[in-house]
Amino acid sequence: MAKENSLIVSLDVGTYKTAVMVAEATPEGIEVLGVGTALSQGGLQKGQVINVDATVQAIGKAVEEAQLGTSSEIHNVCVGISGAHIAGLTSQGMVVIRDREVGAEDVARVIEVARTVALPAECEILHVIPQEFFVDGQARGHRPIGTSGLRLETNVYLVTAATGALENLVRCCERAGLHVNSIHFSGLAAAEAVLTPEEKELGVALLDVGSGTTGIVAFHRGAVTYTAVLPVGGSHMTRDLAMGLRIPEAEAEKIKQRHGCALGDMITPGEMIEMPKVGGRDPAPTPRRKLSEIIEPRAEEIFSLVKTQSEENGLLGRLGAGVVLTGGSTIMEGMTDLAERVFRLPVRRGIPRFLGTTVDVVNGPMYATGVGLALRELQHRHSNGVVRHRDGHGWQRVQRVRERVAGWFRDFF
Repeated sequence: MAKENSLIVSLDVGTYKTAVMVAEATPEGIEVLGVGTALSQGGLQKGQVINVDATVQAIGKAVEEAQLGTSSEIHNVCVGISGAHIAGLTSQGMVVIRDREVGAEDVARVIEVARTVALPAECEILHVIPQEFFVDGQARGHRPIGTSGLRLETNVYLVTAATGALENLVRCCERAGLHVNSIHFSGLAAAEAVLTPEEKELGVALLDVGSGTTGIVAFHRGAVTYTAVLPVGGSHMTRDLAMGLRIPEAEAEKIKQRHGCALGDMITPGEMIEMPKVGGRDPAPTPRRKLSEIIEPRAEEIFSLVKTQSEENGLLGRLGAGVVLTGGSTIMEGMTDLAERVFRLPVRRGIPRFLGTTVDVVNGPMYATGVGLALRELQHRHSNGVVRHRDGHGWQRVQRVRERVAGWFRDFF
């Protein structure tokens, strides 16, 4: 039996499915030993827990399947969170350099100043990501330690989450018999798995299109510059299909996965598919283009909403590497082509990197978040970085100064 404390276990609780991934470290990144999945069965809506019992049941089923597949016991997990409550903002901090040479303690102090911002009572900081440092007004890039000067400044990007959403997610995990080691924004986790350093430097937007939400994470000059979550995703296409074809949503989801296409121009004229038998109706052939006529407007709407957000926040002109799509809903034929048409930028489908596995299923976009969660947890372990602990006052960041700095630098890159 594998030693549980040597493993990294990620938990991706999504609107459509819940996935548990068991991995271990390798020189190249991680190797996935096994996965377990379960349908979320209405436990989440738009990324947030709305039914604790259903969510606990889904987590339990996914954990059980992962344990059977890997012959290991699972007790500790790193968890992803999404939902429209996720928000981002920039902040600045300035301190006097104590010994005229920037040390780790100076970096920790200036970041502490930058993260001290007024937030609504129901929100808290999930991630603190340094963007750039300045010494006496001069840019000093990502790592100012060792630089001489009198004044240290920094710009940081803060990712916030609703306290209630965090607590509900943790409660579900605890009721399923799990201890939560850390919580990460799912969009950042997916970015960790699929983006290259070159793309982050040139400027890139990652769209993590799930069932209930679409996460947006933008990078420029290697740093996070924007995050958001839109409450739309693949489930909206499924519901449109169910209404348009007059079939149950479960059948509409199957048809979407097997025959869906987001761009009608790609479908061969006259191509037919077999509709399922529903009630007393016999199966009947239906033009595949009819599916596309329903799916394409909804997919275009999602991309147009992202484009509008990008324009309003000045992102489009800084996306030298274009757009990367990931998440289960991006597997559908025509999604990248439609995105290129909407954004007028290069678009590619993102699949997990740094990955060795004999479990072929995890090589697809739908497991990008799970792989990214494992990678972030591994990097935090190596750096003794930021880990969220539960105490009487809620979720707190508890660690020594040098550990704190190491974790922040890891988030930066």
